[in-house]
Amino acid sequence: MQKKYRQITAWLTEEIEKGTLCYGERIPSEKELAEQFGVSRQTVRRAMEDLNAAGIVESRRGSGTYVSVNARRPLKGETRIAVMLTYVDTYIFPALIRGIESELSREGCILQISVNDNAVERERMMLKELIRSHSVEGLIAEAVKSGLPNPNLDLYRELEEMGIPVLFVNSYYRDLDIPHISLDDRTAGYLATKHLLECGHTRISGIFKSDDGQGHLRYAGYTEALMERDIKVLGGRIIWLDSGESDELEEENRRILKRLQDCTACVCYNDEVAYKLVDILKKAGKTVPDDMSVVGIDNSAKAEFCSVPLTSVRNPVEDLGRTAARKIVGRIFNGEKMESEEFEPELVLRDSVRVAERII
Repeated sequence: MQKKYRQITAWLTEEIEKGTLCYGERIPSEKELAEQFGVSRQTVRRAMEDLNAAGIVESRRGSGTYVSVNARRPLKGETRIAVMLTYVDTYIFPALIRGIESELSREGCILQISVNDNAVERERMMLKELIRSHSVEGLIAEAVKSGLPNPNLDLYRELEEMGIPVLFVNSYYRDLDIPHISLDDRTAGYLATKHLLECGHTRISGIFKSDDGQGHLRYAGYTEALMERDIKVLGGRIIWLDSGESDELEEENRRILKRLQDCTACVCYNDEVAYKLVDILKKAGKTVPDDMSVVGIDNSAKAEFCSVPLTSVRNPVEDLGRTAARKIVGRIFNGEKMESEEFEPELVLRDSVRVAERII
């Protein structure tokens, strides 16, 4: 005769296989199961111990017992993975999506793309819908304005508690203990600044995004390179932009030119900013690189096809996308642990930097 605790494990396993109990869902309490099967709570605990050891359920202190993400492996052909990005059809984002899509399609997964326009409100709406519908097996997300406090972090935690793995790509929230795949942004800012220093420039300005964690990290690399050479970090040479201002940079030209007036070089937050800076300088009667050397970050098409081809720090966004997709697929199908990975940047030399006369 089947032991009573095995009746409980068999019933719960069957309910999970049928989909009656979904992973991330709370299972009935010890008391409820004891009454349902007419057994003692000790017998229920024995069943839970076996299911927990098998990775089918997981206990959460003060909350109860839940169906584990490992309980049911979805079939690849039916696996839907959400990709939530700030933008989708401009700049580096097509390459990022191409990397994600190539890997997910190879694994037979369904890609569900959504765009939040870098808006916290839209991000919240989309996360709530994912929680309500429980329609995806995983989420690859790009953080919204990651340099600012974000009210949606609790929703990311809720998704993970439901058993839906989350992985950030390109940018991430430092207040969340969730892995990310990104460029090493601090080193990117450092390399851009170090190159200008090696070319003899000492009066180097910087343009960075204030509402973006990447902007903060790239600024940190900029300051590190200057301080290594005992060069003062002067606030009057730094231009902080928010996301809206970087989209309409030309309207900021008076402030930008004032900050750059005693500088010979500028490190830009990305190629998009650098591209627009070249145009602003041109309209002001200044040339790149003779009057101002400019370095971008991302090594995008804008760097290659700028009127003055831009020296830029490579950001391998397509590789970022492929890596993120591989990691989340490995988590969903094989229970593999996801860990953060930051790609090493490299400098791509073009025509936007001149070698300055070195001051002896």
